[in-house]
Amino acid sequence: MKISKWMMALGVVAVAAAASAQIRVVCLGGAITETVWALGRGDAVVAVDDSSVYPPGHAALPRVGYYRMVSAEGLLSVNPELVLAHEQSGPPEVMEQLMAAGVRVVRIPSSATVTGLLARVRAVGEALGRSEAGAALAASLEADLAAITAAAPSSTPRVVFVFARGAGTLQVSGFGTAADEIIRLAGGVNAIEGFSGYRPLTAEALVAANPDVILATTSGLGIIGGPDALWSIPGVAATQAGEHRRVVAMDDLYLLGFGPRLPAAIAELREALTP
Repeated sequence: MKISKWMMALGVVAVAAAASAQIRVVCLGGAITETVWALGRGDAVVAVDDSSVYPPGHAALPRVGYYRMVSAEGLLSVNPELVLAHEQSGPPEVMEQLMAAGVRVVRIPSSATVTGLLARVRAVGEALGRSEAGAALAASLEADLAAITAAAPSSTPRVVFVFARGAGTLQVSGFGTAADEIIRLAGGVNAIEGFSGYRPLTAEALVAANPDVILATTSGLGIIGGPDALWSIPGVAATQAGEHRRVVAMDDLYLLGFGPRLPAAIAELREALTP
């Protein structure tokens, strides 16, 4: 019995799909992990890093540590074939050890910008052999983001992002950070000026900035001790935010990860910032 070229082609596709499904992937970076799931390849993931907290489907997977400080032994113990790594994944010698062991390591663009998100989605798609799916998801996200940011916000509140690295260690975000970028995308204005990155919070700087709203991550606000503790921090009570008790807290990865949920995060933040 003859087999048609069409049936043979289907067989090739099926074999390729099966081979693709068997690849063992490790994700180093929360936004990368989200993107793999958004592209329908969560089934290939065998381990993730500690920053990967979404979606819930990978909660039972092995953890290999924080993406900036992983070990070759921990990674190799899960027998990966492909490691999708944040640009700052390391230490560098660990990445070199993985490649020397025959593991394919792909550095994924990790900029906390819209451009970075779209590049990340396309790069993950290519690495997984799903270039078309990656391009389609990137196009969809780009359209959603354009629609959200094109709509003029009803207000432009002055916002200060307060980041708690630990009890008693508070910092504020200048320009060039994920917090600064999402505040802008949501229609707000970063009230902290004059420097990039993060600097320690001082009462004088906070009073001078005089934000309408204080933005924090959910975990960060918890470290501070919750909203009541926030208002007791020196300088906070003297701001518009302190006077009107205006604080917005959102999940860390959702707010700052710049993953595929970014359009929803921007829309939610914009609504929360609206008086």
